[in-house]
Amino acid sequence: MNNDFKNYIFILIFSLFLSFQGHAQFIKQESPGIKTAGDVLLFAVPASTLATTLILKDREGSWQFTKGFILNQAVTFGLKVALNKPRPHHNGDNAFPSGHTSTTFQSAAFIHERYGFKYSIPAYALAGFTAFSRINAQKHDGYDILAGAVVGIGSSLIFTSPYEREHMELTFSSNEHAALLGFTYKF
Repeated sequence: MNNDFKNYIFILIFSLFLSFQGHAQFIKQESPGIKTAGDVLLFAVPASTLATTLILKDREGSWQFTKGFILNQAVTFGLKVALNKPRPHHNGDNAFPSGHTSTTFQSAAFIHERYGFKYSIPAYALAGFTAFSRINAQKHDGYDILAGAVVGIGSSLIFTSPYEREHMELTFSSNEHAALLGFTYKF
């Protein structure tokens, strides 16, 4: 099992663990402040992810993020409409998968895959909090947020390539008289 996959599994399990802690006695269910914070993060996490690509002048990264974002939204809302699962406490429909969770995890997974694990840790923490906020607001259960996280992460993995690999190239060529090793860095 490669390290990236292990990192994804660890982050997913840790984030979901945090989200399930919403049922702990020290946190009041349906806290309006927590719900509002989750709603704000729905926009703030992807906006800051896209802003990062623009600040770094990473046009390819911007395009990869956009493609992953569009796929994530299409799959998430397609499943919501197709399955029409009722929300907990019957306060609406279209619960599966969690759109808030899929959106924030898609952004976190993009940062992880594009820029590296250490840069994605804050985004995963915010995505985990967003998942927690949806359970706390009684809009989703654990299956809804787990599916949202999987859809979000998967959407990013399809389109995202590591940043460094696009700017560096290592080549090798040989014949019977010589061997040539080349390194190219594109600015």
